[in-house]
Amino acid sequence: MPRKGGNISLSSYDDIFSTEASREAAAREQIQQIPISELHPFEGHPFRVVDDEAMTRTVESISQFGVISPLLARPDPDGGYEIISGHRRCHAAELVGLETLPVIVREMDDDEAIIAMVDSNLQRETILPSERAWAYKMKLDAMKHQGTRTDLTSRQLVGKLEAADMLGKDTGESGRQVQRYIRLTNLIPELMNMVDEKKIAFNPAVELSYLTREEQAQLLEAMDYAQATPSLSQAQRLKKQSQEGTATLDTMCEIMNDVKKEPIDRVIFQADSLRKYFPKSYTNRQMKETIIKLLEQWQKRRKREQTR
Repeated sequence: MPRKGGNISLSSYDDIFSTEASREAAAREQIQQIPISELHPFEGHPFRVVDDEAMTRTVESISQFGVISPLLARPDPDGGYEIISGHRRCHAAELVGLETLPVIVREMDDDEAIIAMVDSNLQRETILPSERAWAYKMKLDAMKHQGTRTDLTSRQLVGKLEAADMLGKDTGESGRQVQRYIRLTNLIPELMNMVDEKKIAFNPAVELSYLTREEQAQLLEAMDYAQATPSLSQAQRLKKQSQEGTATLDTMCEIMNDVKKEPIDRVIFQADSLRKYFPKSYTNRQMKETIIKLLEQWQKRRKREQTR
């Protein structure tokens, strides 16, 4: 039987209102000064760290004020710490010449780390399509993996679209749009770079992602032959050919060389190029009507001159 009236020890305020796990977590959440040499990038980190104008501003800020916002990292079993959030700050600090950085060290499994890494970087103002595509894919895979657990913190995810909807909720994207971004990860690097460089628009790029890698490589040749990038309609035709198994270099060249031409009986003027000839109050329609009248007068005068 349980003993009664045993020794009673008084607990402290912290012992009463916190658990051992929470106290350990609080200790781990304290900011630590960690040598930069012990910090390394997150494996598969999809966001580029480049020496652009934004990096220059970050370097100037750190030079003047230091690193105000601490990095987030997790212990690496092989030694050191894997950065979850703060890759750009770490690079800028290296350029400045700092030896240590303020870091919050947190124990996280792979799925938790991926989700935290993606969420922290998706808040950036400028994100390339390729960065968003790979980030969405990594987070969605992590969410699906978490959804297979039976613990009380997650439930079984139902279907790909539901998971995509949950992912897009925080970024204002629909589940369908999230899936379309993830489609871009099927592009070969050369085509993905052209999407980042805005040489290929987003919608055509999604259609091109359905081509096999071999077909995409052939498409590069066809684009070089035609000196053009696919429009949406051309990309849809290429996708259809791929699905039907009829996509070849010759057929791709034929599609890419099919440049839409303006009808020969149509002449287009930009309004800005004509406005200097008219009063500022004239609308586009008034300018058009005036031009037609002047042409009619010119034609009548020309006919009179020919009959003399």
